[in-house]
Amino acid sequence: MRKLTRHTGFKINPLWHLYRTVSLVKVVKNFIVIEAGRFMPSTKIKHKLYGAGLKMNIGPHVSFAYKAMPDLMFPELITIGENSIIGYNATILTHEYLTDEYRIGKVEIGKNTMIGANATILPGVTIGSNVKVGAGTVISKDVPDNALVYGNPMIIRERA
Repeated sequence: MRKLTRHTGFKINPLWHLYRTVSLVKVVKNFIVIEAGRFMPSTKIKHKLYGAGLKMNIGPHVSFAYKAMPDLMFPELITIGENSIIGYNATILTHEYLTDEYRIGKVEIGKNTMIGANATILPGVTIGSNVKVGAGTVISKDVPDNALVYGNPMIIRERA
């Protein structure tokens, strides 16, 4: 079950009022840092850029592949354990804007975990340590340690 904070009571969709939710200055700064990082060929520089510039909690030796996309609005809610890999064009979301509410949730990824290319991690999800997430998977619920998951909808295929 995803752990989300829900904000309701909107007559007009909350994305229309985005900058009441998060500062325009913060979004612009995050946009610049993320776009620079997405095209940065050095994973070491990208690691430092995301840790310092976005205030993400990133363990040692975490690698973001080309065009991996951390959340633009609330990247500080992302924690990634040591020696993990975020694959090519993977997306980590910590927010959802719906027509009548918005939701915010932390994303926690354990150590030695591999997130495959084009995977999407939804807000409020915890992914354990030593997990392998297949390419294109939509991670919509918590994943236990030592699991192999893939597919949409995501299915836990095996545990070590």
